[in-house]
Amino acid sequence: MSSLFAPDARRADADAVPVDHLYRNHRPWLFGWLRRKTGCAHRAEDLAQDVFVRVIQGRKAVRADDARALLATIAKGLVVDHQRRAALEHAYLDYLAALPEAHAPSPEEQAVQMQALMRLDRLLDGLPPKARSAFLLSQVDGLNYAQIAQRLGVSLSSVQQYMVRALSACYCALDG
Repeated sequence: MSSLFAPDARRADADAVPVDHLYRNHRPWLFGWLRRKTGCAHRAEDLAQDVFVRVIQGRKAVRADDARALLATIAKGLVVDHQRRAALEHAYLDYLAALPEAHAPSPEEQAVQMQALMRLDRLLDGLPPKARSAFLLSQVDGLNYAQIAQRLGVSLSSVQQYMVRALSACYCALDG
C-alpha cells in the first residue's frame, strides 16, 4: 500500500495527460501522419479513431512527453495490421476472380470465408515465427515434417512441437 503513495507514483499521475487533451492536441498530427501512410483520408480517420480507442482501453497514464511516441507506436501497429488485412483480402479476391463463375462461392460464403481467413491470419500472427512457418509449410505447401525440418534447419521433434502449438491454437480459435 505504501507504494501507491510513493512520491514517484504521485508524480507520474500528476504528469498524466487526459485523453481528451491528447485527442485535441495530437489528433491533427496523427491524422496527417496516417493519411501519408495510407494514402486515404477515410482510412486515416478510421485508424486515428482506433488509436485513441486503444489508448482508452489501455487505461495507462500517458505523460505529455511520451504522448506522440505512444500514439505513433500504436498507429504503426494498426497500419501494419491494415496493410496485412488488405493484402490478404486482395489475394483472396484474386483467387476468386480466377475461379470459373460456376465454382465461385456466393457473396455470403465469400464473407464467411474472408472472416475465417482474417481469424486465421490473426492466429498465425500470434505464433512464434518458426511455428507459423512450420504450419504454413505443412498446410499450404503440403510438406511433411521431415521436409519442414530440413527447410527450417531444425530437428524433427522441433517441427512436431511447432505443429502441436499451431494446431492447438487453431483448435482453441475454433472452439472459442
